Amino acid sequence: MEFEPPLIEVFKNLCKTSSENDHVAELINSSRSKSYELPLVDLGRLNSGQLMQQKECEKEIIEASKEWGFFQVVNHGICEEMLMELHEEQVKLFRQPFNKKSSQNPSNSPIGSYRWGNLAAKSPAQFSWSEAFHIPVSSVSDFAGLNHLSSTVEEYTKLISKLSQKIAEILADNIGICKSSYQKLLGDKVVPSSCYLRMNRYPPIPEFHSEVCGLVAHTDTSYLTILHQNKTGGLEMKKDGMWISVKPNPDALVINIGDLFQVLSNGFYKSVTHRVLTNSKTERFSVAYLSCPTTDTVIRSLSEHSIYRDFSFGEFKSQVQLDVKYTGNKIGLPGFLR
Repeated sequence: MEFEPPLIEVFKNLCKTSSENDHVAELINSSRSKSYELPLVDLGRLNSGQLMQQKECEKEIIEASKEWGFFQVVNHGICEEMLMELHEEQVKLFRQPFNKKSSQNPSNSPIGSYRWGNLAAKSPAQFSWSEAFHIPVSSVSDFAGLNHLSSTVEEYTKLISKLSQKIAEILADNIGICKSSYQKLLGDKVVPSSCYLRMNRYPPIPEFHSEVCGLVAHTDTSYLTILHQNKTGGLEMKKDGMWISVKPNPDALVINIGDLFQVLSNGFYKSVTHRVLTNSKTERFSVAYLSCPTTDTVIRSLSEHSIYRDFSFGEFKSQVQLDVKYTGNKIGLPGFLR
């Protein structure tokens, strides 16, 4: 089909040039695990007008963030109709011919940069069976010729940004960062030009390539990430050294801690490694909102004994890009320890 990226061809070439191919399936299959329900938080209590219910909700958010780094939320303020419309417009976006999608980059495209497969992969284990659009929130309203997608995504990002801000304030307050300090450290620097959406599509994979990840294991380069996914499973997170398969909940959004909040909290909240497994029969779609600061923002912990050195967000992103380019993997926070 003309909209499919040439994943098979590139993967075959990697297999020919890599000595790791025989171990990829063993690496993935040996670490498969049972499905689990993530902690589920009903956010409706935050606006109930009942102080006790509000405090219980905040406590559940904090405990899930500390113990899991991942949790799900319902009654999040985004209606089912909007999520369905977002999905429909996302499908249309990915159904464009591959040649048209691959010609788009941030300098000439109204819909952000298009990426597929991880072309920096050095081995089959680093290859991702997926494609994605990275869309800066600031450019959503500038979509040329995609007015319906523009209006849908614009409204969605307004709501999801407010949700991200609210969750971040609750988590920051718990570690002693008052609202004014939080806004100085994070809030004033999280602006539309720095946050972005990652629209993901995971094509069905041939049975003989089933050892490939849809998205390789990684942590998120963000403060918080909020994910909307369809009913097709595949998301896995690592907990206590084991992979846990996350059951999809069509009524919930998934929220996870990113690298920057781990630094801000001096490791109290953890940015958890996660991945997406492939499916041989059904394509999977998801939309991730990543809350990020401006590139000049200095990322630091308020702790007197910070385990991380201070660094700018621009420096962190540049190092991640270099790591992926030369090693095929993201190294991330371990490279910024004191």
